[in-house]
Amino acid sequence: MDFDALFNAQLNQLKEDGNYRYFAELERDCGKFPKAASHGEDGVRDVTVWCSNDYLGMGQNPLVIDAMCEAVARTGTGAGGTRNISGTNHDHLLLERELADLHGKEAALLFTSGYVSNWAALSTLGSRLEGCIILSDAGNHASMIEGIRHSRAEKVIWKHNDVADLEAKLAACPANVPKIVAFESVYSMDGDVAPIREIVEVAEKYGAMTYLDEVHAVGMYGPRGGGVSERDGVADRITLIEGTLGKAYGVVGGYITGSAALCDFIRSFASGFIFTTALPPAVAAAARTSIAHLKESSVEREGQRRQVARLRAALDREGIPHMMNDSHIVPVLIKDPVKTRMLADYLMAEWDIYVQPINYPTVPKGTERLRFTPSPLHTDADIDHLVAALSTLWKQCAIAHAVA
Repeated sequence: MDFDALFNAQLNQLKEDGNYRYFAELERDCGKFPKAASHGEDGVRDVTVWCSNDYLGMGQNPLVIDAMCEAVARTGTGAGGTRNISGTNHDHLLLERELADLHGKEAALLFTSGYVSNWAALSTLGSRLEGCIILSDAGNHASMIEGIRHSRAEKVIWKHNDVADLEAKLAACPANVPKIVAFESVYSMDGDVAPIREIVEVAEKYGAMTYLDEVHAVGMYGPRGGGVSERDGVADRITLIEGTLGKAYGVVGGYITGSAALCDFIRSFASGFIFTTALPPAVAAAARTSIAHLKESSVEREGQRRQVARLRAALDREGIPHMMNDSHIVPVLIKDPVKTRMLADYLMAEWDIYVQPINYPTVPKGTERLRFTPSPLHTDADIDHLVAALSTLWKQCAIAHAVA
């Protein structure tokens, strides 16, 4: 059997549909974020990155860089294996204490990524709690969906951010079985924010555990960067808060926080923790430095909010439609995969602007978009250049300003 022919047939279909993903070869330039070097057929040139999840530029922060370099010199480059066997390191434990303090919880547990922490925690909870029902927001991330699916627990999907629908579905569940309400705080593609307090109150009414993904919010919201749940004063009422170190904190890794018993339960039963090599201690040291800094400093968050507001105002002046939300994510809907790809290519080729087109399956077909994430390190000139480019291309490509 010609397996390559089977592979290529499906890849060609992706290309015909406009959903094939092309990756630019970029090289981040330390200390110059959001600038990066783009390696292409025409050589190397500088571009401005507009879609990074390094939301606050902490991956370029001198304190974080120094912490990682110091830890490499002190401990070497790797963890030495899984934490069960040889990988538990003092830096891991220090980071877990920092994370527990960030969210006001008894304990925390590190994973190699936010995807893995969601997958491992939800699959373990759903499979180990007998008769468990997981009520999942319709907009939840793929990692949460995969964790729920792998758990083989009964799954009930409630309408996105619809508290009344959640309550109706909770009321229909048997009273004597474990129930988990799983949702996110900031949804990364539309940028909308969950009504966390209302969700928590409904979950408490029916005795359900709350599982909150704060991946796109940690470091970004709340007086210490504890996320939307900290900002809204409800973190103490949430059973499990999950987050990442790879976005606003500028490093890599995922984690959960909760009671000591909950974290020990996941540690003891989650294959996604037990059987994988631990994060390098240097990564843990850098992440701890980033978290500690953002607990004390609001300069980065304030600068980021200022640039988001500036970009939105400039788009409005040019009549370029963008999805309104209360977060730091600025989606510009194109609603066509081919045109979205074309616009992204033009921005890169003609304007030295890098933004990755967002298409199916990341978003539903017909909602393709360019997703912009202004950081405090994007200058006013960067914003003016971006908006001028979008305005020019918008007219050239005959995309109606009323598209969104």
